[in-house]
Amino acid sequence: MQTDPLQVRKKSICSVPIQDFVRRVEDFHGAAAPGVVLGGYMVDLAYRHLPATSSLFDALSETRTCLPDAIQLLTPCTIGNGWLRVLDLGRFALSLYDKYSGDGIRVFLDPAKLDTFMKIKTWFFKLRPKQEQDLDVLLGEIHTAASQVCGVMPVRLKPGFLARRHRGGFRICPGCRESYPAADGDSCLACSGETPYR
Repeated sequence: MQTDPLQVRKKSICSVPIQDFVRRVEDFHGAAAPGVVLGGYMVDLAYRHLPATSSLFDALSETRTCLPDAIQLLTPCTIGNGWLRVLDLGRFALSLYDKYSGDGIRVFLDPAKLDTFMKIKTWFFKLRPKQEQDLDVLLGEIHTAASQVCGVMPVRLKPGFLARRHRGGFRICPGCRESYPAADGDSCLACSGETPYR
């Protein structure tokens, strides 16, 4: 199912022309990753279902792979500003939600809709090794499918999930002599045994 290049030129994701979005993906992610490109269509679909009154929203990615990059490229939500949270549930899904009420829209890759798009299904379920798949053909099918392979549903996040964690004051750790959030206790988390380093 090859995509007509003329059709791709006419499309946009969140008002960004497809070619520009793919260039952004390459620059940010390091390659035109199918998961980030598909994630762009998912973000676009979520935007289209947000209530017009939702001007301040946060984002949630249910996977740490690819999808957070699409969210960061197309929304003001980033991991750095705290408006994007990654809760690695292993599901290829995202939510955009009102940061105060928790009401939002969840978009997910719907396996029931993949039988029409076998290249996407083969890629997503890893039915064939990556090196045996044609990236251009796969991306063409992603552009053809766009959000047709997605499900969408309204959601309300739990109040505890909406609570902002404030770091409060800082201390100097007696072990490493670096600053750390005082709320973490008598020493920094690294000196308390949570360091990834040997």
